[in-house]
Amino acid sequence: MPSLRKWLFSGLLVLVPLIITLWVLEWVVSTLDQTLHILPVSWQPDQIFGVHIPGLGVVFALVVVLSIGALASNIIGNRLVNWWHALLHRIPVVRSIYSGVKQVSDTLFSEKGNAFRQALLVEWPHDGMWTIAFLTGSPAGDVLKHLRGMPGAGEHDEFLSVYVPTTPNPTGGYFVMLRKSACIELQMSVDEALTHIVSMGVIVPGGPRNPQFRAVTSPVTPPAS
Repeated sequence: MPSLRKWLFSGLLVLVPLIITLWVLEWVVSTLDQTLHILPVSWQPDQIFGVHIPGLGVVFALVVVLSIGALASNIIGNRLVNWWHALLHRIPVVRSIYSGVKQVSDTLFSEKGNAFRQALLVEWPHDGMWTIAFLTGSPAGDVLKHLRGMPGAGEHDEFLSVYVPTTPNPTGGYFVMLRKSACIELQMSVDEALTHIVSMGVIVPGGPRNPQFRAVTSPVTPPAS
């Protein structure tokens, strides 16, 4: 019986990651295949070849993205993009949604962008409970003024803008502002921290030993791009 149990867990360790990987790939391919529906019916591969070929939507989506990128990189395309942005900014409801989404996408996908600057250790969601978070910036203006006016805060206190991801899906999480003195800067890289979060702590960066932490005693600056 112990051998059967060992074989069962060994089989699960091999099959579960493979099944989940194949499921994710199947979902991505099937989702991108839907982009072919924007083509005229007579141009769709299913009509031309008489059979559905999985993955053509991935190629089509890649071609569309590359074409738009090439168009937006030249002078005429840049003017068209600017005209499109100006048009969307004049539509009342669309303006607020599009503006916020564009700022986030510019941060995430720009070559000079750096959405997650540093991995941090913070107390969340209450004192005595710790989790990994990411430095995204620092509050300023009216927000910083109100934060420094909170009970227990000083006029010269420094605060950090922090993203606290959920696990195992780090794309969902919470945006919070914390005192700089309440954050601990981690030696692990952002990629290592994301791996640690996605694996729910199973994969420890640097091996079995805990990473060495040090308190943030100097301004946290993003790495040079």
